[in-house]
Amino acid sequence: MTDASGDRPDRPDRSHRGEAAAARSPAHRSPRLVAVVAAGGALGTAARYAVSSLAPDDTWPWGTWSVNVVGALGLGVLLGWLALRGPDEGRRREVRLLVGTGFLGGFTTYSALAVETQGLLAAGRDGTALAYALSTAVLGLAASLGGLRIGATGARRLERARSAPEAAGPAAVAPGEQP
Repeated sequence: MTDASGDRPDRPDRSHRGEAAAARSPAHRSPRLVAVVAAGGALGTAARYAVSSLAPDDTWPWGTWSVNVVGALGLGVLLGWLALRGPDEGRRREVRLLVGTGFLGGFTTYSALAVETQGLLAAGRDGTALAYALSTAVLGLAASLGGLRIGATGARRLERARSAPEAAGPAAVAPGEQP
């Protein structure tokens, strides 16, 4: 469907160049943003390896379990914070791609969850496999929701703290201080 000018209203005007057009372009079309995600992913994968190599895996896959739950919490905090700080563009978009898609995407590993669950089942440890898979999913969801709340609360508090001195005016300046 087109409007009177012949443009399709469901598609953004692609004739304009500049920051607004760049903000709408998919991240995978920007070599710089792809590099940002790759750098974050490399760091996240290294962090996952470090955690997994320190965690005992004899009775429970503690390394994978912890990185998945902690990663879900971290992603919730990040997205809760960024969602209230403004639109997903510019620096906020870069932070989301570096930390969320890159670092936390490399840090968490749901493919290892599947492989480890299958390994527990193959070893005849059905109860452990079920507890592992369910606790990862349930605690991951709870951690994500809690993280969203933590991030949003932090963003609101920062906004209130930044606007409080302006709203208070000159009376908020202590004696002997410069306004």
